[in-house]
Amino acid sequence: YPRCRRFESCHRHFFLFILLLLTPKLALPSTYGLISIKGPISPPVSQYVTRAIAENQNKVDFFVLTIDTPGGLDQAMREIVKSILSSRVPVVGYVYPKGARAASAGTFIVASCHVAAMAPGTSIGAAHPVMMGIGGKPGENSTLMKKVLEDALSYIRSLAKLRGRNPRGYLEAVENATSFDAEEALKIGMVDMVVDNIPELLKKLNGRKIKLEGRIYTFNSLGASELTIKPTLRERVLKVLGDPNIAYILLILGFYGIFFELTNPGAIFPGVIGGIFLILGLYSLHVLPVNYAGLFLILLSFLLFLLEIKVPSHGALTLGGIVSFILGSLFLLENPYPYLKISLKVIGSSLAVTLAFFFFIVQKGVSALKKKPVTGREGLLGEVGTALTPISKTGKVFIHGEIWNAWSDEEIEKGEEVEVVEVNGLKVKVIKRKNRR
Repeated sequence: YPRCRRFESCHRHFFLFILLLLTPKLALPSTYGLISIKGPISPPVSQYVTRAIAENQNKVDFFVLTIDTPGGLDQAMREIVKSILSSRVPVVGYVYPKGARAASAGTFIVASCHVAAMAPGTSIGAAHPVMMGIGGKPGENSTLMKKVLEDALSYIRSLAKLRGRNPRGYLEAVENATSFDAEEALKIGMVDMVVDNIPELLKKLNGRKIKLEGRIYTFNSLGASELTIKPTLRERVLKVLGDPNIAYILLILGFYGIFFELTNPGAIFPGVIGGIFLILGLYSLHVLPVNYAGLFLILLSFLLFLLEIKVPSHGALTLGGIVSFILGSLFLLENPYPYLKISLKVIGSSLAVTLAFFFFIVQKGVSALKKKPVTGREGLLGEVGTALTPISKTGKVFIHGEIWNAWSDEEIEKGEEVEVVEVNGLKVKVIKRKNRR
């Protein structure tokens, strides 16, 4: 009997094991990581996306990368694309929200994603490469531009083919700077779906199969929980510093601080703050396409303003400083992208503040020159004192807390108030105070 019970137990376990093998595995709800690109593609943005994918691909089943960008720097874009291509879990690129765009560098990022989606009312394209600060002969420029264009075409073609999408639309976006709305992009095969929002995106993704690292990956996105991946404080600060207007303002404030410290040695605080602002401004310019001729023109303008204080030029140096300042500000970030240019309002405001700053300093300097001297020979003229002895030709007076040898052209009694009218070496000429006209 005990043997029979053991046999029955083993028999039940055996059939239970077979049943589990034949039963489809129940899929548990998955988790997706939400990464957001908003604004120009810059080194801080690429650092954020690269870190978000690298640190969280073991925590989530897939990523949803929302994109709303006018474009950006080529190197930063390529770093993002490489991080997407090396991800061990799928990355779903989603041009979102409504009204967003994936222009220029954003087009390449969408092309590299395992699944590409767009919201209605969004656009993609206008990805023709633009070279900034090209020098040399026109023929050399056209050859270099052709090389850059061919490189961009081959790059986006390979990305589209890798994801099984029609490369025609992507190639037209790069070669002719064409833009497409969501419906057009879906029709010509640039994207895989058009959905209104993220919940609808998750519904359409559910059950979709893609190739991932040599295997078939099936999305289980119904009821998926969200893990929002936000930029770190450092990445947020660096993104702010990457704004051309912020970089420009920091640079100008840095010059103000250094200038004030040089003209008022020992103040310390303006010099320290100015040095910090100057370093931050130079860092910001480091991650932007800077034209160094513009930077040197701004430096020259501050030098001319400084010389105007030291050397009277009847306004010639000030005029030169204004012209140099305006040209330097316009040339500093000379490129075709509006989001990488300095606002004209910011330039105008900075120029007005700079002129007011130096006008204030010059005015104070002129006022100081007009003031009556308080030390030396000139400081004694007009001072009032008291005769310590009778003065006919010579005598002594007490003036400005000191005893001086004095002479006068008139008779002055001891104790009378006198006024200094002339200084000769260590002697002063005085007159009676009441005789002063």
